[in-house]
Amino acid sequence: MARLRDPNGGCPWDLEQTFHTIAPHTIEEAYEVADAIEQGDMAALKDELGDLLFQVVYYAQMAREAGDFDFDAIAGAISDKMIRRHPHVFGDVTVESADAMVMRWEDQKAVERKTKAANEGQHLSVLDGITGGLPALTRAIKLQKRAARVGFDWAETPDILDKIEEEIGELRAELGDADKERLQDELGDLLFAVTNLARRLDIDPETALRGTNAKFDRRFRRIESLLADDGRTPDQSNLDEMETLWQRAKREETALGSTAAQGDEKKE
Repeated sequence: MARLRDPNGGCPWDLEQTFHTIAPHTIEEAYEVADAIEQGDMAALKDELGDLLFQVVYYAQMAREAGDFDFDAIAGAISDKMIRRHPHVFGDVTVESADAMVMRWEDQKAVERKTKAANEGQHLSVLDGITGGLPALTRAIKLQKRAARVGFDWAETPDILDKIEEEIGELRAELGDADKERLQDELGDLLFAVTNLARRLDIDPETALRGTNAKFDRRFRRIESLLADDGRTPDQSNLDEMETLWQRAKREETALGSTAAQGDEKKE
């Protein structure tokens, strides 16, 4: 990385980069890591983790050039944090379960946020430390979890379902006016409520949506394949026909899943 950033003989593109220009690449690499894991492709995961590590090295080199910090400082900071937040491993504290560990972890983070706010003379909020750069669904989950820790949460799952129905009604009421800003606001409220349901069910909404995206990708490609067998493309079909083919693709997946399950039972 130092060679790539060397003004004498380095790479012109790398020399032009800044923290801001590299950040989008880091986000992309993180998603590629997640996709490799989703696909169960360990060879790809190894490569993608290397790409992600390279992003950290990139930032470290730029920071070193600016005299701010270097790679050793990054590694030292995370090591110190892990030791500080795992007193049950590196100290004499006892933790009974994984859930208890999560609670202690959050408590320790809260103490750190309080200390930081006091040192900087700022007002402390329960929501401090939740970055605005997260994907919207992920940030929604974190906001909801923080609020829930101080009692701002639905009492029962059916309450959240009622809220979702309420938000659908409010969205439906805005459809006639076609006010884009109001529609966006109501749609955001609906997505936030659905995300709250995912949190209550202990389901990561990003993972759930990635699964649905993959399912849509498979089934639509099957529609294209079936139409291609007839010498046509989707734009030479119509919605009713494609819906029929979609249902066929769905049935095929279900049958394939049943066959695979039966095969696993025989192996056992």
